Amino acid sequence: MNKLLQFKYFAMIGGFVVLASFSSDKGKYYEIAKNLEIFTNLYKEVNTYYVDDLDPSELMRKGVDAMLASLDPYTNYISETDIEGYRYYTEGKYHGIGAEVKDAGNRLLITSITKDGPADIAGLVPGDIVLKIDGQSAQDKKAADLLSVFQGVPGTSFDITIKKADGSKKTITVKREDVGVNNVPYSGMLPNDIGYIALSVFSRNAAGNIKKALTDLKSAHPNLKGLVLDLRGNGGGLLSEAVDIVNIFEPADELVVTTKGKVIEWDRTYMTRGNPVDLEIPLAILTNKNSASASEIVSGSIQDLDRGVIIGQRTYGKGLVQNTKDLGYNSKVKLTTAKYYIPSKRCIQSVEYNDDGEPIHIPDSERAVFHTKNGRPVLDGGGIAPDIKLEEKTNTPAFKALKKQFMIFDFVTKLVKNGEKMDSLELYHFTRFNEFTDFLKKKNFTYDTESEKLLKDLVKKGKEEGLANNFDQNIKAMQAAIDQKKSLEIEQNKSIIISEIEKELALRKQYVKGKIKMSLRNDEEVQKAIEILSNTTEYKRILKEK
Repeated sequence: MNKLLQFKYFAMIGGFVVLASFSSDKGKYYEIAKNLEIFTNLYKEVNTYYVDDLDPSELMRKGVDAMLASLDPYTNYISETDIEGYRYYTEGKYHGIGAEVKDAGNRLLITSITKDGPADIAGLVPGDIVLKIDGQSAQDKKAADLLSVFQGVPGTSFDITIKKADGSKKTITVKREDVGVNNVPYSGMLPNDIGYIALSVFSRNAAGNIKKALTDLKSAHPNLKGLVLDLRGNGGGLLSEAVDIVNIFEPADELVVTTKGKVIEWDRTYMTRGNPVDLEIPLAILTNKNSASASEIVSGSIQDLDRGVIIGQRTYGKGLVQNTKDLGYNSKVKLTTAKYYIPSKRCIQSVEYNDDGEPIHIPDSERAVFHTKNGRPVLDGGGIAPDIKLEEKTNTPAFKALKKQFMIFDFVTKLVKNGEKMDSLELYHFTRFNEFTDFLKKKNFTYDTESEKLLKDLVKKGKEEGLANNFDQNIKAMQAAIDQKKSLEIEQNKSIIISEIEKELALRKQYVKGKIKMSLRNDEEVQKAIEILSNTTEYKRILKEK
């Protein structure tokens, strides 16, 4: 550590010591100053004398991440290399190339491209495999490692060597630019004069874009009878946009959300402020387990105010408020400072998380009961429960394994390579399912169910304890039952797999807009929304309107 940085550290420590001398809570500030000094000395000694060379930034990042991991999943350190992801959720744009890369086994696979973005203009397509960056092999890299390469100062460029679907290799120069992401990727009409709007992120002007989409739908279709707002997979964003979206359907001066935390002076109440667009149009909001934060404020407030029907699956359960603080060197900390409370006064925050940061299910019997404006009972803790719950069809072991192993993605890459035509989203139907199952056989597709994993553990333990011969026949019978069930699962998932193939192909041909439009055709939640919005009596019954 150089002398300047040492001076900064000890000056900071000295500041804490001075603060401690004037604080009524001297013991707490003394502990902060003491432990900060210990940490500083430890960091310096390890970097100076540890037997192997260390990366000081990486070592510090691990320490910071470990410290914040003991709090909640949303208090995070945002380093200089992470800052573009932060910009995406706040501004709806970032400096980069407009390409998403995922780890697919030993491949770095380009999985999606932003229309008219730098990657699109340069000729990159989904299915390309990254081999080199600026002549350096990407063999031992992970997708996360490429973020610092893809994102950067606009106008700068780099060379990327890729392997195309036909096996050829190509080196392409890609220029980084300001990539804008449309937070309303699609809006349009559904059957029965029902409108549809998809929102992907609560970035800047999300409410304005929804307002415009709704106004355009009403102008083009004077007989508009209802609206579906799709928040599935929307992880949130700006709180102000959530409040303004509720304001589209509710009048001014309506309570939307309250924040309460340790620092009472920071508590806030957020009310609608402007003129609504439509107070009467029947409204259905679609949610799933990945609808979080601002999505839950909108869906929860609409539910509490009895303004619309929520359809789908329970939301994620992120009812915590984060504020960002600058740390210098273009880095920030995103810090949880309060909790959200929606109009019924309930908090939607999950109280427990597993090791992956996923919320742990809370039985309804352990949730507190609150009431909506019309007196309907609603529960707190662990997200927003839909008024109409529909089971997630893509949660089967077989389908999850197909997605995880990129089988559907690779099959569509093969279709595109072979010249698959999709002249019209409405007219295209994939009917050659046997072609897909043959593809799986050639790829030697296999997967373990949870029961199969447990069975393998049982066999292992049995051998260790000398019991294998005692239950060998039972093990074989159980494995046979599992194999029989697995052999039927692909066929049982046929309709879902075909729908996924069609959506992935639409993404390749017409980008995100095409994928969403294609997905609406076989969407059970959308069909249920159309049914409810087309039936005024049923819609009012759910909301208990007179």
